[in-house]
Order: sequence, then structure tokens, then C-alpha cells
Amino acid sequence: MTENMDDNPVSIAVVVPCYRERRHILGVLAAVGSEVEHIFVVDDACPDATADLIEQQCTDSRVRVIRHAANTGVGGATMTGYRAAIAAGADIIVKMDGDGQMDPRLIGDLVRPIVAGTADYAKGNRFHRLDAIAGMPAVRIVGNMLLSLATKVSSGYWNIFDPTNGFTAIEARVAALLPLDRIASGFFFESDMLFRLGLLRAVIADVPMQSLYGDEQSQLQIHREAGRFLVGHMVNTTKRIWFTYFLRGATVATLQLVAGKLLLLFGLVFGGWEWHRSIETGIPATAGTVAVALLPVLLGSQLLIAFINHDTQNVPIVPLHQSLDPRGPSEAA
Repeated sequence: MTENMDDNPVSIAVVVPCYRERRHILGVLAAVGSEVEHIFVVDDACPDATADLIEQQCTDSRVRVIRHAANTGVGGATMTGYRAAIAAGADIIVKMDGDGQMDPRLIGDLVRPIVAGTADYAKGNRFHRLDAIAGMPAVRIVGNMLLSLATKVSSGYWNIFDPTNGFTAIEARVAALLPLDRIASGFFFESDMLFRLGLLRAVIADVPMQSLYGDEQSQLQIHREAGRFLVGHMVNTTKRIWFTYFLRGATVATLQLVAGKLLLLFGLVFGGWEWHRSIETGIPATAGTVAVALLPVLLGSQLLIAFINHDTQNVPIVPLHQSLDPRGPSEAA
């Protein structure tokens, strides 16, 4: 338990999805501090009997083991933990992995923006300074850079980095507003969470952290997940733009996007056609033809740049949970 700005107790629950984490899980659980009231370990049909190990050797009364009969993926296991934490009356839900890469001593730092009322969701950021990524495999650094850009576009949170960081905290009332059954159940779930939070206009805070890399082995196989991530980001980007700039309400940015795309498309198609015809006939295009093709491209590009500028500035700044009933959705109903 910790305290908020009004000195009222805040209940913190930790969710730990597990799959093949038998070597590390007991050490992770033992390191969780007294500020945490509940610990939900979700055994995602672990073939190494992680749940049995915890029940036999962990004496911490805060720990509750939830077993999945079938593997649902890290996202599915996390959502199971979210539901359990909400039902237990937690105010803040922290998600951390069971592989020992996330230092439980940083939970206080992670939840601080939520306790202070300045954010609805907080996530670790391993890239806040150069020495923080010491020991991180080079492939993860490059992959994270590319994923960060894709996630910025698909979620609308242009002010965050390290989007696949699994060390997160969320205000429980905000978590209750999420469509938990529709969030991606696999490794894409962290990025999908950001997309869903963006639709709610929740405020997200990056919290500096340093990962601990040891003998753990990541379950993420990049060559298998790359296609899913690409498709997922493309779909979420389309949904976000449609919902934000059309369904939720048209703005000047909507006009910039539509006009910019139409002008750019016209200029490229017309210019391409005239260029092809010029090659076929051997007759150079006139200055007027070049101008008709070039001006829409230039104007369309400027309008799209203006739209992107507007979108980067359209990041939520007012925490969503400040406007929610303090009793939570279930009690308020």
C-alpha cells in the first residue's frame, strides 16, 4: 500500500504472466516490496509447472496463482490478471514479467505518475540514457527503434519510446474501460494497449528504468512476429485516424488529410501518365503540363506535413481518471 496526494491509501496489485519462468519466478516474487497489496501470477499453461512450484515454495500470503488450461499468450494472461486485480479492488495495476529483467524495486517509481494524478498509464523506458541500455542485445535496440516509430503512428502517442516495454502500471478504473477481450493476446498486446488507450484519450508517462539481462531467454521470435506486428500497426493506424479525425469529429486536420492525399495522388498519377506518354511519343511535356503535375504534389505534400504536425501535437494531456467516478465503474453502476 502506498499513499496518494490526499494521504489516502492506494491499493497496488502486481500481475505476473508466466510461461517457462520456473528458474526466475520465485526470486521475482520475493523482491516485490511491501507497497504491493496483491500479487496475481497467471500460469499460462506452463509446461514446466510454474504454478505448482509457486504453490509449493512461495509463502507470501499476497500471492494468488491463476491457472490457464490452454496457452493464451502474454497478452491474454495479462488481461486475466487485470480482471482479477479489478475484482480485488486494486487502485493501480502493475504488470511485470517473471523472467527477472524488471526490478521490482522500481514499482514505486513506476506508479508515482498515477498516484500523483498526472498520468493514467505508466510504462518503463529503457532508452532514457545511453548507460541504461548497456548489455541490451543490438538486435533489440534496432528493433525497438523501428517498433517505436510504428507505435507512435498507430497509437498517436508521439511523446513515448520503448513501446514494447512490459513493465507497466495502469489506473484500475481506466483499465476497466478497456475492451479487455479485444486486446491482442500475443506479443503485440503492449502496442495494442497503447492504441486502445489512445482511443480513450488516456495520458501516458514514460518512466526511466534499466533492465537486468541475465540467462533468461526471450519467448519472442522476431521472424514469426514481424508480419503480425506490421499488419497490426497498419490496421490500428487506419482505425485511429478514422475514429479520431472522422467519427469523433472533423477538424481542420481532417481537411488537410483528405485534400493532401487527393492532391498528391492526382499529381503523381497525372505526372506519371504524362511522363509515360512523353517517352512513348518522344514529345517532351510542356511547361504547363509539368506545372499541373508538380503543383498538386507540392501542395498535397505541404498539407500532409501540416496534418502530421497537428497529429504530433494532439497527444492527451489531461488524465482520464480524474473525470471518472472514484468508486469505479462497477460500484458506480
